[in-house]
Amino acid sequence: MIKSKLRKKILQIRKKKNIKNIRFPHLKISNEIKKIQKKKIIGGYFPVNFEIDILEILENLKKNIGFKLSFPVIKKNNEMDFYIWSKKNFLKLNKFGIPEPERIKKVYPDIIFVPLVAFDSRLYRIGYGGGYYDRYIHKISNKKNFIKIGIAYSCQKISKVPINKYDKKLDMIITEKYILR
Repeated sequence: MIKSKLRKKILQIRKKKNIKNIRFPHLKISNEIKKIQKKKIIGGYFPVNFEIDILEILENLKKNIGFKLSFPVIKKNNEMDFYIWSKKNFLKLNKFGIPEPERIKKVYPDIIFVPLVAFDSRLYRIGYGGGYYDRYIHKISNKKNFIKIGIAYSCQKISKVPINKYDKKLDMIITEKYILR
């Protein structure tokens, strides 16, 4: 099955799952991140399209461990950069209607939460089709070591994600039922 058909199918499944208001194990995610305490900057994302709301997780990591939070800002040519953000900073909506921080301080996160539509046991993902995260991961892989984590419902798992040379593998995927490494 091609990515666009998989994307459409899984988005419908995720929407149904999210409407049921299933409690996602935020503590499980925080505990996994605490094991990597030497890391200082987390790259998050603002949840859209029935994605799991990770904002509570991010705020918990900031408050209890002292991580700095950063979020992506979309640029031309399907590229993006991450900028430091706190609740006192303004947000603006990008062309997709996703909140973005002001471009005050550009950073390279130590841990990046990567949004995904579907994933497989090999830790590959299907995103929304723009390639923003794959480009970003490729770009900063040459500058530093960092950890890429996907957060998803277990129902988003498929047998095999069709990949090409541009697709980047994640380091970990955390679901409400298990953790893949």
